[in-house]
This record gives sequence, structure tokens and C-alpha cells, in this order.
Amino acid sequence: MTLLREPFLPPRVAPLFLPSSREFVIGLVGYIETPRGLRALATVWAETIGEEAKRRFYKSWFSSKKKAFTKYAAKYAESKEEIDATIARITKYATVVRVIAHTQISKIPTPQKKAHIMEVQINGGSIAEKVAFGVSLFEQQVAVGDIFTETELIDTIAV
Repeated sequence: MTLLREPFLPPRVAPLFLPSSREFVIGLVGYIETPRGLRALATVWAETIGEEAKRRFYKSWFSSKKKAFTKYAAKYAESKEEIDATIARITKYATVVRVIAHTQISKIPTPQKKAHIMEVQINGGSIAEKVAFGVSLFEQQVAVGDIFTETELIDTIAV
């Protein structure tokens, strides 16, 4: 005679990122392998970054001058040569490519106004294809359901 046991099911946890929620891609980071691990080679930011993401870079938004990324946006207005050179450097030397994305915290009924920012690694294809794909996603919404499946396990790098 054997006893039938119910399989262990973890308690239901409310997800932070719903599959229907969308994120904005605001940057691209290239990493190189070193004997001590990955090192950031270069970062390229999008031309416009939303207020929700800019708030994350300030401790006190209301008393700040709100000048984050203004000089970087001027590079796009003057000439994109420096930005294209950075993208070419990432394409030539990087071994890992990740995009920087932020959540749309204003769509959630909460008093918080600072967006959550995270890096999502791009896999598949050559480095040049990864960089081109990441740059094509700049300033676009990406659904979380397109990146992760509902039952997929995810390793977090930093919290």
C-alpha cells in the first residue's frame, strides 16, 4: 500500500512584472570578459529618457535641477559620430550585450514615481546582430511576456 502525496507547490506570489506590462528600452551596455569576471566596456543611452527613469538617478527629484542626460542628448543633436564610435567599439570588443530597460511605474496605482531599472541580456546571433537589435529597440516599449514566459525561472544578477 502506498500513500499518495500532493506535490509541493510554493505559495502564490504576486509578480512584480506582469506579462502584460511593458518596459521602455533606454540604453545598451557592452561587457568584456576579464580574469575577474565581466567588466563594463561602454554604455550607450537613448536620445530621450523618460521622467520616470530620470527620477531613479536622483535622491530628491523635487529639489534637483533635473539636468540628468541633458548633455548626452545634446550629442544626438550635434552629431552622432561619438555615439556611433561607441557602438562600433561595443561591436568590436564586447562579449556580452545587455539592454537597459525601465518599467512604467505611473501605470501602477502606487505613490512611487521612480521607475525600476534593469538590464536584460540579449542572446543568440553574433555580437554585431545583438548590438543592432538592441539599438533598434531604443525608446520602444517591450512587453515582458515577449522576454519571459510565465513559468520560466530567472536568475537575478543584482537587486
